[in-house]
Amino acid sequence: MSDDSETVQCWLVERDYGSRNIVTIVYATPDGSRYHQRERSQTLLQQGSAVTAGAEIAANDLEAVPDEDTRERYAAEAERTAEQYDPDDSI
Repeated sequence: MSDDSETVQCWLVERDYGSRNIVTIVYATPDGSRYHQRERSQTLLQQGSAVTAGAEIAANDLEAVPDEDTRERYAAEAERTAEQYDPDDSI
């Protein structure tokens, strides 16, 4: 069993501006196998609540990516983000 305090370094792989001024932000593990999704109001983000390139996500909060195509896309995007940014960089 994993420790409840265990965290995993994840990288921003997707940001979607949806209806009702909601922004969906997805962080994934470097191999693209697990992800964490967050929703933020566009207004909050415009007021300075930064989206960072990386995030330490509790292992218990990560979900399995359901299909191979998405895993590959997330892995490629996580690699690109990790190469271009430090985890705390706002993007």
